[in-house]
Amino acid sequence: MGKFDIFNKFNSAVIIINSKKEVVFRNNLFKRTFPDFENLQKFSHKLDYNVYPIESNNVSVHSPVLQAYESKEDFFSHITYSDSDGKIYYFDMNSSKKGIHTIIVFTDVTAKIQCEAMQKNNLNLIQKVHSLEEDNKNISKIKQQAQSQAMKLLLLNNISNLIRSSIDTSKIINSALKELSELFASFKAYYAVYSKDMGAYIINNSLNKKEIGNKISFDNETEKGISESKAFITSCMKEYTEAKPFNELVQRIILPLYHRNKRLGIIVLLTKQKTKLDDALEVLDGVSSQLSNAIIQSELYEKDARMVKELTKTLKELRETQLQLINSEKMASLGQLVAGVAHEINTPLASIKSNNELYGKLISKLPSGDSGLFKEINAIDKEAIARINGLVVSLRKFVRLDEAELQEADINKELDLTLDLIRHEIKNRIQIIKNYDKIPPIKCYPNMLNQVFMNILVNASHAIKADGIITIDTTYKNNNLIVKIKDNGCGIKEPQKIFDAGYTTKGVGVGTGLGLAISQKIIEKHNGKIEVNTKINKGSEFIITIPSE
Repeated sequence: MGKFDIFNKFNSAVIIINSKKEVVFRNNLFKRTFPDFENLQKFSHKLDYNVYPIESNNVSVHSPVLQAYESKEDFFSHITYSDSDGKIYYFDMNSSKKGIHTIIVFTDVTAKIQCEAMQKNNLNLIQKVHSLEEDNKNISKIKQQAQSQAMKLLLLNNISNLIRSSIDTSKIINSALKELSELFASFKAYYAVYSKDMGAYIINNSLNKKEIGNKISFDNETEKGISESKAFITSCMKEYTEAKPFNELVQRIILPLYHRNKRLGIIVLLTKQKTKLDDALEVLDGVSSQLSNAIIQSELYEKDARMVKELTKTLKELRETQLQLINSEKMASLGQLVAGVAHEINTPLASIKSNNELYGKLISKLPSGDSGLFKEINAIDKEAIARINGLVVSLRKFVRLDEAELQEADINKELDLTLDLIRHEIKNRIQIIKNYDKIPPIKCYPNMLNQVFMNILVNASHAIKADGIITIDTTYKNNNLIVKIKDNGCGIKEPQKIFDAGYTTKGVGVGTGLGLAISQKIIEKHNGKIEVNTKINKGSEFIITIPSE
């Protein structure tokens, strides 16, 4: 059992802070009560005093948590908490010092305060009723009007809460239809919108989903009332022009929704209540205004969300394009450099080769007893010239910038070509094990694949600090080329980031973090995939899969 686990049995949220102002414990109820807790600083910004303290420039005075932490004695205060959705909760906060720890207990009194507020409000209403009873003999009528008004205000409050808690237009309208239907005992309630092409048509119907999409129109008198953007109530035998007539006269409540003279839609309620509902019009106008604003805000939010999505997509495309440009520029620069180096090497190499051949002819004319050592030196020079010439040819093949089209290549030979170029990285310390399968010619961009092989093999050699082994396997299975490059080096700490542009394990100034990101794009260009399996101090294995069709 942990040092502070006893607090998990508390019926209140508990947080414990050490002398360094670090949170060392939060009990289970705290985590459920404050699920959006990130750190002490952000948490303290969401707390405030129920009754604000004296004015002071000391920041800690205005933060209950900081005040409790800095207080040398036990501390108590009534506080409020605002969650991520802006909802307010009330707590009694008690703190005590235990050695280097400050224990702060939060007791949720939201329900109690709300109950007291409701009781106080009800008490005021009762007192008002009593006052009216004394002054007016018609107490029954006044009480009925007060209750009706309270219900309508409750409706307005409920709809306000719905709007604050959601940005989904459909959800807001459905909830509003339900609230209005209950208040006016409606047997039918729906919301219709307008379009230039279709006119008015139903998009939300609380009772009959089959009517969604139905076109509706009204008589001139009703249309005139709608255009005035005020709620109104009429008696009718038909709810709209195209509808079948009712068997009896019903009351129709129409709630137009407008924003800056633009008609958004209308809410229609039908009720068989015989009581006069004109006193509800003011509340209905308030509902109309709030719903109109909610619809506009929802549309703006959806527009912003679409824009963010488009910008995110564009940013991703720009990053991919940037990688491609970096890779193209890198390969172009490398090609120019290699071409220049090859040219510079070939000129003196041709002279050395010519001299070597000349020395060979001269040595052959020497007496056999004197020519042995010279022939051996001449043969060594000839082999060195051949190796230099082979290296120049390999470099030229590696940066074949003219290979812009897909062409068939022997992947085993391409791997050998890459190994020749990194011989200086692996010489005398790393053993290369080749398990080459018989691979058919693969259509690909050879120079790009060589770049991928180069990046992986160089990284593998760097991961091996002393002596080690690199194993290369090639197979062809189900029309897929599979290349596996495995090392027994130090492994990768964060393999999930290894293909992110800019991520490197080689330290500042050593690696650019672009090699494997570019390699992944090259493999994707071949419609393939590249994966990595790694274990710390055990090594890593890169698996490249490329379809041949």
